[in-house]
Amino acid sequence: MKTILLTGMAGFVGFHMTNRLLHDYPGITIVGLDNVNDYYDVSLKCDRLRELGFEISGDISEQEIIKSKKNNNLHFVKADLKDKPCLTMLFKKYCFHTVINLAAQAGVRYSLVHPEKYIESNIDGFLNILECCRAHPVGHLLYASSSSVYGLNDKIPFSEDDKADKPASLYACTKKMNESMAFTYAHLFGIKSSGLRFFTVYGEWGRPDMAYFSFTRDILDEKPICVYNYGKMSRDFTYVGDVVAGISDLLDKPPDNLEIPSTVYNIGNNNPVLLEDFISAIETALGKDAIKEYHPMSPGDVPQTYADVDKLMKKTLFKPSTKIDEGIGKFVEWYKQYYKI
Repeated sequence: MKTILLTGMAGFVGFHMTNRLLHDYPGITIVGLDNVNDYYDVSLKCDRLRELGFEISGDISEQEIIKSKKNNNLHFVKADLKDKPCLTMLFKKYCFHTVINLAAQAGVRYSLVHPEKYIESNIDGFLNILECCRAHPVGHLLYASSSSVYGLNDKIPFSEDDKADKPASLYACTKKMNESMAFTYAHLFGIKSSGLRFFTVYGEWGRPDMAYFSFTRDILDEKPICVYNYGKMSRDFTYVGDVVAGISDLLDKPPDNLEIPSTVYNIGNNNPVLLEDFISAIETALGKDAIKEYHPMSPGDVPQTYADVDKLMKKTLFKPSTKIDEGIGKFVEWYKQYYKI
């Protein structure tokens, strides 16, 4: 049976991706890796791992491989992408067929004050993944990119064929660099790779640093929420269930180009929503109005994202189907249950 390395397992998308793989590919072995850093609430990350069946109490030992109590084929190791000896050990031990690299330092605003974190994780760490795939060949490397690579482009919807040479943040710059690195390794060493340009992913077990999460928290606490660009921004908000379904469908579909087997895909909802309307959906789900404080555009932000997903739809069965009201409703239901509200 196939064995998959999934980095970022304790993260938002990584957690949902693990559940999706277990559903779609029963019998496979999944090895999860995550450094469980404190960029946001570590307890939430640990609770995701517990939900997957890992017994965790206190600090997780570095480099110790633990097995899920729910599924013997589900393993986890706490390690950093910068730890090349640990990565090498895992590649040798498990002989991975597929690698899904979702581990990264996320956040546009955080990159303004901690730029070094993005070089260490998103560049140095990704280089280690590529080098391990080179030394221990895999069938397919899928890795997280971002809609932020389109930066200051004003042509919409964003297409994979558009230039992406105007990054508006260091985070965006590192994600574009990942795509270039993957292309180079495909050219030089034949590593089959697919970059996944995510468009504002939201849903249950989400990241507290994301706007929809903080909006929900502050509305419930009757605190003002910061609405940037006076609410006139729009985002292609994409429900996490649609995202992981798209990745799962790509698993056994590496690039067709035999000369340079590297490509990228947009994974978005193909339906941008105004920030004001997104906030209204949260208010409706909560049954409570927000106290809004309007601000100009934040540095590093862009006014609009809009995904052209034709390429992914032609390659797979991907079709975003979750509407904003439905997705936000699921998130709010989870939020109230998780925080016992």
